[in-house]
Amino acid sequence: MSETRTHSPREKITRLRRFFLERLPERLVAARALLERLKADPVDRDAAVDLHRHLHNLKGTGASFGFREFAEAVAQGEGLVATVLEQPGEPPADWRERLLDFLDALDQAAVPVCSMEEADGCRDADGFTLLTDGRPGVPETGGRLVYICDDDGLTLEKLGSQLACFGYETETFLTPESLYAAALGRRPDALVLDIRFPTGPDAGITLLSDLRRAISGDPVPAVFLSARDDFAARMESVRAGGDAYFLKPTHISELVAALDQLTHQQKPAPYRVLIVDDETEVADYHALILQEAGMVTRQLDRPQRVLEVLEEFLPDMVLMDIYMPGCNGHDLAKVIRQVPNHVGLPIVYLSSEPDRKKQFSAMRVGAEGFLTKPVVPDELVARVSVLAERMRILRAHMARDSLTGLLNHTSTTHLLERSLAAAGRGTSPLSFAMIDLDRFKLVNDTHGHLVGDQVLLALSRVLRQRLRATDVIGRYGGEEFAVILQDTAAAAAAALIDGLRRDFSRLLFHSATGSFRCTFSAGIAGHPPQKTPERLREAADRALYAAKHGGRDRVVVDGAEPPLRDEP
Repeated sequence: MSETRTHSPREKITRLRRFFLERLPERLVAARALLERLKADPVDRDAAVDLHRHLHNLKGTGASFGFREFAEAVAQGEGLVATVLEQPGEPPADWRERLLDFLDALDQAAVPVCSMEEADGCRDADGFTLLTDGRPGVPETGGRLVYICDDDGLTLEKLGSQLACFGYETETFLTPESLYAAALGRRPDALVLDIRFPTGPDAGITLLSDLRRAISGDPVPAVFLSARDDFAARMESVRAGGDAYFLKPTHISELVAALDQLTHQQKPAPYRVLIVDDETEVADYHALILQEAGMVTRQLDRPQRVLEVLEEFLPDMVLMDIYMPGCNGHDLAKVIRQVPNHVGLPIVYLSSEPDRKKQFSAMRVGAEGFLTKPVVPDELVARVSVLAERMRILRAHMARDSLTGLLNHTSTTHLLERSLAAAGRGTSPLSFAMIDLDRFKLVNDTHGHLVGDQVLLALSRVLRQRLRATDVIGRYGGEEFAVILQDTAAAAAAALIDGLRRDFSRLLFHSATGSFRCTFSAGIAGHPPQKTPERLREAADRALYAAKHGGRDRVVVDGAEPPLRDEP
């Protein structure tokens, strides 16, 4: 039977906390049972591994629900078991006594925890909720439905609460059978499920295989969460159609990033291919094949312009002939590889050269393939698609911030330069906004860096949800973000960013020390009047400085008065 999320996140968190308290005594008994196994057989590595994992999970869950002293006590035992695991052969002579002392101390630390009354102040250290108050303008869920299946009620409830905070509609299931029945009635946008269930060690994999056969149309994306890290489990998950695999306990930001990618409602941008060939008719023919497959192409018959065109066109890969007047493909590839930004750009030779030795020689400079003219259209499309996709993945890893998934400082700066150059060639306005979280150091000091990460993730998600796909959003560093708004004058940009500021200030964050809200300040500059990237950044930074010193929680446009802010 499914459990649809009808309670508020705060109510869910309270239920999770109560469930943890109810299960704590039996989890302490389980820890002692594992220690007894180790006492009977000191080299029982499986028992040591299980005890270490048991304590690790107990520590993390306890800390999440605000029992920090208890979690610190568990951490001491986790460290002792880790020491046993790190030493080959017989463990230290006093390890039994030390672990017994630890468990006795842990029982004492658990007494006030188990007797604690549920209070209204119970909070999840990773959570935040939207305070809509019936007002418009708060980000919507986007209608993405995720089914979550796990036989551990605590894991199930926590995942449901966290994913709901990130804008997903969730339904939770304790058994594969109940999820299967629900999926036949209402198709979800994604599945999150364990592998092992009481009905079988591979019940989750069997469930996914059965669903793939039963549900028509495109397969439902699936993410496996499991304590198993063996090759067999990973292989079976792939064969069943799993799209991602995470070990428990899973960092919520990594799971959300995977679900965002798997349930993205916008089609990815078409691959961009640069074709370098002095035979224009052949280049046109190959371009037509790729265009029919939905790709964007550009032909170049003058190799001397390749670096210029690469900067303008930003291709995902290059197709080039080997033999061209005044410049062969071998030398041209070397020239391309001299530029740091193009070191990883896939290059495939497309030539009528039949000599295999010459083909291999030409590829020694780092080209990824060789296709012989006349090329088979399907082979051309397949080869280009594979290499272009790899390039995009590589670029994404290099260009994006690991926590938020937004563009990093270098990529944002580069795109600002390009966007400003494009705006300068035409008559379109452009605005640059610098956004900085207010008193963020205090958030980290008071609530911890994990909660601080949730604040950063929340702001990045609000920006992604509310800005256009053509807008550039980057994490400039620390708690500072940057937004490039193309075809947008400074006044319009200020109104837009101020709306985001108001909505973000209504987010309620939760930690073990209580609930809190967070605000941001923003400075905006525009082109015109600023003509260069340096001056645009300086003007936006100057406006941000004015917003901070004007009281924070406001938006300031460079050269404009008064700043945008909420009226008292």
